[in-house]
Amino acid sequence: MPRPTPPNYESKFADFIRMCAEAPKSGLKQIVVAAPSVIGDNYAEVIESLSRLAESGLSLNIAAPETSARQAGDVSRN
Repeated sequence: MPRPTPPNYESKFADFIRMCAEAPKSGLKQIVVAAPSVIGDNYAEVIESLSRLAESGLSLNIAAPETSARQAGDVSRN
């Protein structure tokens, strides 16, 4: 059963759709994104993007967030 495409998805994610379509020809196996929001701003967009990745045989990696110079255990003493 075909899934409905989220409104404006095809224009908003045109480059992503093109990448998924060209992946099998280019030998691309995985993509790395800086943050989960790169593949969608809401549930429907994320599911659509994950479905397109799976259909293209691609795996997804999400980069670890950058850590600030200050460590989590640091406490300001000012």
